[in-house]
Amino acid sequence: MTPLRVLAIFLGVLVATITVQGRVVGAAVFNPESFTLKNGMQVVVIPNRRAPVVSQMVWYKIGAADEPRGKSGIAHFFEHLMFKGTKSVPPGEFSKTIARHGGRDNAFTAQDYTAYFQTVARDRLELVMRLEADRMRNLVLTDKEVLPERDVVLEERRSRTDNSPGSQLWEASRAALFLNHPYKNPIIGWKHEIEQLTTRDALDFYRRYYVPNNAILIVAGDVNAKDLKPLAEKYYGVIPRGPKIVRNRVKEPPQLAGRRVELASRRVGQPSISQTYLAPTYANAKGNQAYALLVLAEIFGGSSTAQLYRSLVVHQGIASSAGAWSNPDALDYGTFGISASPKPGVPLEKVEAALQVAVKKLLKDGVTEKELKRAVKSMVASAVYARDSLRAAPNIIGRALSTGRTIEDVESWPERIKAVTVEDVNAAARAVLRTESSVTAILRKEQKEGG
Repeated sequence: MTPLRVLAIFLGVLVATITVQGRVVGAAVFNPESFTLKNGMQVVVIPNRRAPVVSQMVWYKIGAADEPRGKSGIAHFFEHLMFKGTKSVPPGEFSKTIARHGGRDNAFTAQDYTAYFQTVARDRLELVMRLEADRMRNLVLTDKEVLPERDVVLEERRSRTDNSPGSQLWEASRAALFLNHPYKNPIIGWKHEIEQLTTRDALDFYRRYYVPNNAILIVAGDVNAKDLKPLAEKYYGVIPRGPKIVRNRVKEPPQLAGRRVELASRRVGQPSISQTYLAPTYANAKGNQAYALLVLAEIFGGSSTAQLYRSLVVHQGIASSAGAWSNPDALDYGTFGISASPKPGVPLEKVEAALQVAVKKLLKDGVTEKELKRAVKSMVASAVYARDSLRAAPNIIGRALSTGRTIEDVESWPERIKAVTVEDVNAAARAVLRTESSVTAILRKEQKEGG
């Protein structure tokens, strides 16, 4: 699925929201309940009685963009270290314990947050709450655990980035897109900086950021707030509040020139071209602009009936794929992008020229009312399929709360999408699709000498 389609499913699932004078008063799908512990930890409960299963997530409002200068990769590295031992749980036993009880667990790091989750039977909820709260407070880290795990992260970087031309190009284009903001650094970190991370770095990071007032507990499934609150207070509520965390990040200067990055490798299987633009986010967009960009991406390149696909793949027959996406789900800066891959034998330059023609046509002619209605209907319909997913709701709400939004913002998503007008979409296109705030990335198949 396209990034926009995934985003629509995850962020647009709340299709039965009721509004009174623009204010959300109820949601027939998730109906989340929320309260805050005395130590500042926010708790969100999302009842889902479809099965006797629960999913616990703990989100920390700390990600790669919050790392100290010169310590890139520490947030992701520390995600690995959270699976080491505590005073009561030996190293490696956290996940093994959950597996023995029929559950599964994992974690992920992004630019703006780090999240940990477990899915278990309802009667094992207290177990995973005890385990997760234990490692928030009592993690034991020594060189014996930390330094070998640093080598694991370095190997992960080698296998996923250094040995992947596509990943290398993405990393280079990201570094070019942001001139000053820490979003320019890869989440996994730069190799030479990962190599210098120490046990002291990890402990300092842990003590500063892994505190309840910088965390959000979200539990979805066969549970309600009345049942969960005593457990949350028992296991998380006793953890002392930490110092207040203020996310002071540098800003981007005005961008005055478009950038271009190219990478050629014999390991490239499918050449491609993409153009990524800086864009507003849900948290800082003016009016309906973030929602208008989502609709724009759907109209321009969200499906096989979209403008870009019809032009490059169907009518001209020069591309094997073409699409667009919008990512407003960040704290500081979002992105809007378009991409295409040429058919075998078609020069990349021809596809790039066609992409530029398509963008110019979009800016000149705009979108139509018919295209708008079809896109909005498709996005809302796609969202319905996420309502049965146990993980959809905590992922939606966790991302929102970690990036400056509220539960009410998420719950009003369908209504805000429906409120987007043709004028909104065309204005958003003109504001964002500017060459000077973009990076064009070219991935080529390197030709053998004499070939």
